[in-house]
Amino acid sequence: MDESGALNLVLWLPVIGTLLLLPIHAQNKRAIQGLTFAVMAVQFVLTAWLYAAFDPSVGGLQFSTRLPWIGDWGVYYSIGLDGYNVLLVMLTSFLGPLVVAGAVNAVHKDVKLFHAMLFLIQFAMQGTFLAQDLFLFYVFWEAMLIPMFLIIGIWGGERRVYATLKFVLYTAFGSILMLAAIIYLVHSLNLTGGLRSFAFEDLYQARLPVDTQIVLLGAFALSFAIKVPVVPLHTWLPDAHVEAPTPGSVILAGVLLKMGTYGFMKLGFPLFPEASRLFMPWIALLGVISIVYGACLALVQTDIKKIIAYSSISHLGYVMLGLASLDLIGVQGAILQMVSHGLVAGGLFLMVGMIYERCHTRELAAYGGLARALPVFSVFFLVLTLASIGLPTTSGFAGEFLVLLGAFNAAWPLHLAGDSFTLWLAVIAVSGVVLGALYMLWFAQRFLFGAVRAPHQPLMDLDLRERSILAVLLVAIFAIGLYPAEPLSKTELAAKHYIELVQRTSTGAAP
Repeated sequence: MDESGALNLVLWLPVIGTLLLLPIHAQNKRAIQGLTFAVMAVQFVLTAWLYAAFDPSVGGLQFSTRLPWIGDWGVYYSIGLDGYNVLLVMLTSFLGPLVVAGAVNAVHKDVKLFHAMLFLIQFAMQGTFLAQDLFLFYVFWEAMLIPMFLIIGIWGGERRVYATLKFVLYTAFGSILMLAAIIYLVHSLNLTGGLRSFAFEDLYQARLPVDTQIVLLGAFALSFAIKVPVVPLHTWLPDAHVEAPTPGSVILAGVLLKMGTYGFMKLGFPLFPEASRLFMPWIALLGVISIVYGACLALVQTDIKKIIAYSSISHLGYVMLGLASLDLIGVQGAILQMVSHGLVAGGLFLMVGMIYERCHTRELAAYGGLARALPVFSVFFLVLTLASIGLPTTSGFAGEFLVLLGAFNAAWPLHLAGDSFTLWLAVIAVSGVVLGALYMLWFAQRFLFGAVRAPHQPLMDLDLRERSILAVLLVAIFAIGLYPAEPLSKTELAAKHYIELVQRTSTGAAP
């Protein structure tokens, strides 16, 4: 099999897995779980092979496929790997089998339907990252709503209907505006250039007045900002995390939130460069507000899921700051931060699910003294806590350090020219590191140490399955933290391409 065929198989394996589930009896839980895990594992192996074969010295798409889909509209089935998506596709495939393994004891009703939804959301997420045609991208973008709607709505907590409706209404509202902007953008390209195309590379060449760019950027940005989520469009996230089952929370934090930041990087800012540059300081401001506000809210939560949910808002604020810096180091740091957050937050939500299965409560006040009762659990939790606050040698440090360095690189020349606004934003963003250490260490202290407040019945420590899941996650976290040069090399040309696209003028020349 050649690489392009392997990439198509990576995308379509979840659909094949869904079809393979059909003949299995709905009560045969072990067979359903085994098949789902096996398919996800094969997808990861294929993705790892493609990752190894990806040549970082080659710009543009690799292993691409482009086939006519709706020819009269200029729509193509176009997928490929590039520096923008290679790490995110790898992250999605990496988390897939871990989510399935972590869901063994989390779901007890309609198990077959649940695993089919895991397959479908995996398909939609991979398709969103791999799509190189805007029509195809939008189809996958919307398709993600269906399985996540069902995962939260059927297998969620007591307020699952409220959380599901809020999630769908927020995301659907943004998506409708983005659809209108897509139609106008493609129509404009057809009028000005005589080209009817949804291909990203063709749309990058569209010539639009600045006022039109501002309106269209607003439509795209609203959809992407809701998905990140950026403050003040974040209120759906804590409810969705609290009510979602453990696998749903891992998918949300690990991959789904990255759709928004990826959308900004791949489409929102490059498609509308002059409008983007005009609003970049305010985008950076929203990123810094998210960093500080998310951290402050995490400090006052009593539900352990909400603590991690608000920490996600804070960590993804760094991604927005890195993308807004338009500095090579900052942009690469933003991509690395996306991957790091997916690993660390995914691991923390898995551990919350593990302790919930034992104690059946998420209230922080109900816990304490777990370090004595569950020593192995506590060691894993502490390591993930340190990775979340950015301890050197972990992936969290590499991502946040590069983002902050890029922010200062971009702000210093402006400061010397008399504009200190972006420099102050970078300084305030550093406080997020301190706040992150404060709320996570406070969380760990109350959760693991002090007086024993957990249920009095003996608690079983992590079993082999749970230890294996967390050990694999820690290997990835430390691998990125100790050797970030490897993933950074894959993204360098894409980061340069992103900066060039945003810095060009409406005539295509460098500013």
